[in-house]
Amino acid sequence: MSKIFSDIPSFHTWDIVEKINKGWSKDEKYYIKAIDGNELLLRISDISQYDNKKREFEAIKKLGDIDILMSRPIDFGICNNGQLTYSLFTWIEGEDAEKVIPTLSDKDQYQLGVKSGEFLRKMHQIPPKKNQVSWEKYYNRKINRNMTNYKECGIHLGGSDKIIKYIEQNRYLLASRPQSFQHGDYHVGNMIVTKSGELGIIDFNRFDYGDPWEEFNRITWCAGISALFASGRINGYFNNNVPELFFKLMALYIASNQLSSIHWAIPFGKKEVEVMIKQAETVLGWYDEFQTYIPNWYLPNYIE
Repeated sequence: MSKIFSDIPSFHTWDIVEKINKGWSKDEKYYIKAIDGNELLLRISDISQYDNKKREFEAIKKLGDIDILMSRPIDFGICNNGQLTYSLFTWIEGEDAEKVIPTLSDKDQYQLGVKSGEFLRKMHQIPPKKNQVSWEKYYNRKINRNMTNYKECGIHLGGSDKIIKYIEQNRYLLASRPQSFQHGDYHVGNMIVTKSGELGIIDFNRFDYGDPWEEFNRITWCAGISALFASGRINGYFNNNVPELFFKLMALYIASNQLSSIHWAIPFGKKEVEVMIKQAETVLGWYDEFQTYIPNWYLPNYIE
């Protein structure tokens, strides 16, 4: 094991190296504790991913001046005699948010949701790359691909016709949408809660650039464990002034995501496919089979 890391410049300062076996990323992840007590996160990828990982590392560096509790980039390079690429980050100590949040008081669930929305708004201050293709063009292609993959995957979702109808009727909303930096997978599964009750954001490896509101396509995982947290996330993002257009677009992005998730899950096995079908059925219930664009769990305000 040590031979893999031995040509990382700070390797000689490491005292503990423990593999982390969680998450969907193809990266190998390690918890590092240095001799001086500093804790680090190490991500290892095949050298074929060098360009992608370098872009990821440089993109995360752009968040350096933003006040968010997150793993900060420290070092990037090549190791294991040129066979692997590594990214080194600061470590955030905490428990998985998806486990902690349901155990909290209603007030704390909502307030952490507000904080997650405020954090996301700060991330979206980072502008997109130059010469980005228009969002309307890009996302319509994505919708077409999602629909084709769903129809050809051989798995039928009851109510999919309602999902597709809503998507087709609301594609026009994609016109002239702004773009920004995106976390890429923003939900409770990529958040932690510290011992002091602070919210931390992790796993930026799916970062992208696009419509900032598309980041709410995975709020389904937040709402699934806490309507208060999910509502707080929306209200915090918009500082309690949520435009109607947002809900229409969020419903569009969530609808498209339900179709894509079923095809995506197939390589992971029957159990994962069943998880995605169940979530899609839940989403259909939230939106009254997409007869409405505001989910039934949403709370416009929180009163203790």
